[in-house]
Amino acid sequence: MDLDCSAVLADVWLILDGECDEGTRERLQHHMEHCSPCIEQYGLEEKLKNLLNRKCGGDRAPDSLRQRLTVDIRTTFTQVETRRIDSGE
Repeated sequence: MDLDCSAVLADVWLILDGECDEGTRERLQHHMEHCSPCIEQYGLEEKLKNLLNRKCGGDRAPDSLRQRLTVDIRTTFTQVETRRIDSGE
């Protein structure tokens, strides 16, 4: 199956972050091997990721912020799930 460039470029960060399965990674890489614009964009995104890692990679949010965000995320998730269940979805 041929992928179009917009689909490949939308998933570039999945490859860079190692967040896609092997099959997806292989399909994306196969496309990029045959598509100069996509491989060029991939290279730019890779350089951006490396720059961000160098400049911001060691930063860690304070524990109090991390705990507060964790509570907020859990609360929001619980509210959404409760609404979903109540609406019969």
